[in-house]
Amino acid sequence: MQKQDCRMLISVYEEKNLTKAAEKLFTSQPAITYRLQKLEEEYQIKLYTREGNKLFFTPEGEYLVEFSKKMLLDLDKLEENLKTLKKDAIGTIRIGVSSNFALYKLPSLIKQFLDLPHAIQVNVTTGWSSEIIQLLNKNEIQIGIITGNYNWFDEKILLAEDPLTIISKKPIVLEDLPFFPLISYQPNKKKGPREKATNPLAQMIENWWQDRFTAPPLVRMELDKVETCKEMVNQNLGYSIIPKSCLTIKDSFFTHDLINDKGKPLNRKTWLIYRKSNLELLTVSHFINYIQDQLKDNQEFS
Repeated sequence: MQKQDCRMLISVYEEKNLTKAAEKLFTSQPAITYRLQKLEEEYQIKLYTREGNKLFFTPEGEYLVEFSKKMLLDLDKLEENLKTLKKDAIGTIRIGVSSNFALYKLPSLIKQFLDLPHAIQVNVTTGWSSEIIQLLNKNEIQIGIITGNYNWFDEKILLAEDPLTIISKKPIVLEDLPFFPLISYQPNKKKGPREKATNPLAQMIENWWQDRFTAPPLVRMELDKVETCKEMVNQNLGYSIIPKSCLTIKDSFFTHDLINDKGKPLNRKTWLIYRKSNLELLTVSHFINYIQDQLKDNQEFS
């Protein structure tokens, strides 16, 4: 099997549709059908069955898809290590980073890494933490930096604990919050106005509110960008609850960190996540070692 066959198989498996897979790969449906037939002939198996426009992979087909994923990962490792081992070559590390961390913390972190005496380039993709995990599961990135409680069963390093804080242009009196307009920060919002929050951050805020108040918050607007929330608060349109790491020295708000029912700060954890097998890549191991050295030196990531 060639690399293009592996990518094709994975795309068809993920899309469950030949037309969508062809669009994703910028090729034609007949070309994909031809290659799939050739693979079936070569291995004397049936890759999938069809029900309407949807494809369902057979056990043999699913095995070949998993083999393809591993093969692409191994080839990526081979290519990256060969590049890094060449004296004048430049290796590349692919990192996925949650949007807020990318905006407020990543630039200085990457600058310090690139200032080190090595020839490694950094390719950065940003998005919601849930999207970063998906990219890592698909091997489209080698390292992820996420914030919040998400299921990840491989290697991870705790980078920071970030308090949630109330911001306002007026002094904050907790008991009065239900009577003042809330600029609600709803990252990655995929719910209707009356549905329960599904994002971990929104869920934490909702739980904190329900533990403290009987009346619902007076929501003036819901926004999915923290900088927009800050600007609305800056215009004295209400208060908001955001990660404290999103505040800069230029911001001039009254703040109050959230405390849970046990009297402890309501923190969100930021994690660096990766596959242990990716440590075989010299680029990845260099970056992990750099992060661990920063933590030993008490580098502040929050």
